[in-house]
Amino acid sequence: MNIEDYAVPDYDRLQRRGIPEVIYGAGKSAAQITGIIKSLNEAGQNGYATRVTPEQATEIQVALPTAVYNEQAGLLTCDVVPLPEKRGWVSVICAGTSDINVAEEAAVTAERMGVNVNRVYDVGVAGLHRLLSRIEQFKDSNAIIVVAGMEGALPSVVGGLTDKPLIAVPTSVGYGASFGGIAALLGMLNSCAAGITVVNIDNGFGAGVAASLIVRQSCGFATLGL
Repeated sequence: MNIEDYAVPDYDRLQRRGIPEVIYGAGKSAAQITGIIKSLNEAGQNGYATRVTPEQATEIQVALPTAVYNEQAGLLTCDVVPLPEKRGWVSVICAGTSDINVAEEAAVTAERMGVNVNRVYDVGVAGLHRLLSRIEQFKDSNAIIVVAGMEGALPSVVGGLTDKPLIAVPTSVGYGASFGGIAALLGMLNSCAAGITVVNIDNGFGAGVAASLIVRQSCGFATLGL
């Protein structure tokens, strides 16, 4: 199957936005992801796919032996050019261990876009002392990503402790009344901490990109990663 039969990669996105074409793996076959990555590599760009399952990754890596799979983050990469040197800092804070998959999607995305990442995990509001004891680790970041499920309270707490741009990521983690992350999403949208930006449920990738763009502006460098 020719790539023209199922995809039209945007090779110029890197020049327009400093963010290259990224493949959303869910709903695509391993063969389709492989074909798009090959096309990007042939154009001199790194291949980056999100929401890749272990089964997809196994099949892709047969066709692309240099591809690297991060199972925790669900990310697959196949690089043909060096990643940018890291500048600036993003802190990725997550409420619980169950939120780490989404947090890692955000963290790895930011790292590949040329940003240093500080991880502060399992500091949810059920044990507030855990967060308060680690404020020094994130207070000097250029931007902060906060990932939480359940009632989604953590971004409001962090937002009351910092003057940095904060991006909140609701996750689908939680019991029945969390409604697959809707409760966390609404809680974050209704935060009493002013200035919080909220991305969609489980959208660690979008948060990682947004935080990296903030760092790029504050530190004055071009983001050419992924």
